[in-house]
Amino acid sequence: MTATTYVGAVDQGTTGTRFIVFDHEGQVVANAYEKHEQIYPEPGWVEHDPMEIWENTKDVIREALGQAGIAPDQLEAIGVTNQRETTLLWDADTGKPVHNAIVWQDRRTTDRVEQLEEDELIEPIREKTGLEADAYFSATKAEWLLDNADPIKLERSRPQDIRDRAESGEIRFGTIDSWLIYNLTGEHLTEITNASRTMLYNIHDLEWDDDLLAEFSIPEAMLPEVRPSSDDETYGSTDPDGFLEAEVPVAGALGDQQAALFGQTCFDPGDAKNTYGTGSFFLMNTGEEAVASDHGLLTTIGFQRSGEPVQYALEGSIFVTGAAIEWLEDMTLIEDPAETAELARSVDTTDGVYVVPAFTGLGAPHWDQRARGTIVGMTRGTRKEHVVRATLESIAYQTRDVAEAMEGDSGIEMTSLKVDGGAVKNNFLCQLQSDIIGSEIVRPVVDETTALGSAYAAGLAVGYWDDPEELRSNWQVDAEFDPEMDPDEADQRYDRWSDAVERSRDWARDAED
Repeated sequence: MTATTYVGAVDQGTTGTRFIVFDHEGQVVANAYEKHEQIYPEPGWVEHDPMEIWENTKDVIREALGQAGIAPDQLEAIGVTNQRETTLLWDADTGKPVHNAIVWQDRRTTDRVEQLEEDELIEPIREKTGLEADAYFSATKAEWLLDNADPIKLERSRPQDIRDRAESGEIRFGTIDSWLIYNLTGEHLTEITNASRTMLYNIHDLEWDDDLLAEFSIPEAMLPEVRPSSDDETYGSTDPDGFLEAEVPVAGALGDQQAALFGQTCFDPGDAKNTYGTGSFFLMNTGEEAVASDHGLLTTIGFQRSGEPVQYALEGSIFVTGAAIEWLEDMTLIEDPAETAELARSVDTTDGVYVVPAFTGLGAPHWDQRARGTIVGMTRGTRKEHVVRATLESIAYQTRDVAEAMEGDSGIEMTSLKVDGGAVKNNFLCQLQSDIIGSEIVRPVVDETTALGSAYAAGLAVGYWDDPEELRSNWQVDAEFDPEMDPDEADQRYDRWSDAVERSRDWARDAED
């Protein structure tokens, strides 16, 4: 069976959508990708068109299958992984969104989060959800949409009409996994790791939290059913009369960072990975214990298989890493990301320049929504090579911020870190990361671990793979990087980085004042 059948994964990310077909050895058989538009209605606002995302999803599935000459009925299952926290509402009757999706990077609800702090709700939210109260998460986005999203509100006599419709189940809430599962299967579901990122889900009781729903005025009738990451019952199947013309089970889903944890086979407590994408996300498996953080990290759900206990994780969310490389392109300092390594190597140091890419605030462990991007230490002799190198170094320093917090919370000294994502193709960055963090960096052969994790979850659910141990045997090392920098020098540079971070703090508030 497995010689001629495969598992597919929809990887719906912040900048585009990918469909990858994997064989039984976890190797990529076909891969198709399509970007979608980034919509910026106002400064600090970021939106996506859900219909564009769905159309692109269909396109990349068809394209990938066509590339490899694979018939849809050769897919044993489909898994879904997605940009987390991005939030949308859609009409239950028409299936159409009532507004663009509000993206995880969006800061329009910053004032609402500050109101939560004034109301002394930060600690109760952290205790229930494991999250810091932040505009990053879905709750305030959903609240904003209910207040502002109804495109026909102006034609109706009652301004609260969209809430009435939501309370009667006519409006559906979801993160991007829900949107894709709904369009693939017709079912209104979400997966447990995505639910844990909404700031509405109690990660200890494993249910939507009544107090939080009341605080954000979210009607329970609009919420999706929460299911395991790898679901033996499956979430449903594609319509044989639909775009695939085949009935394929959709059987697994994970938020993108938990998917990478699963794809890196971090199944045991203490296993850790860092994914370098638009942002970077550092997760450590803590097993069946939800470890509370004293160092600004998030306690989150790592994954759950059908009939098994939830596995928890600690997470450090860094908002801007790969996006900092895109910024270098936008500023015409580079023409292609591949240039960064050569430019950075052309100078021995940054010559005292530090870049803090706090374009959308600072995430873990600082959690400063009003921090902004900062360059310090420039002189008349500063060249673009110094700025490029400082931008790469900022990725490594932010990761060390999180690594030190992770060690403080877990009590585990990190000696090895599995890495994945587009930026780790850059050997210079991998070596720099090893030097700054002071531990081994391990890059796998298959670096599309986000898609692979969701494929593994779906494949396990339908018996394509027997158990997690079989998945471990698929995992192979591509390259390892060991520290070469003197630890004292690394510490000195890192201390100076901390000074630069302080310069970026609370900048947006100062500007308003």
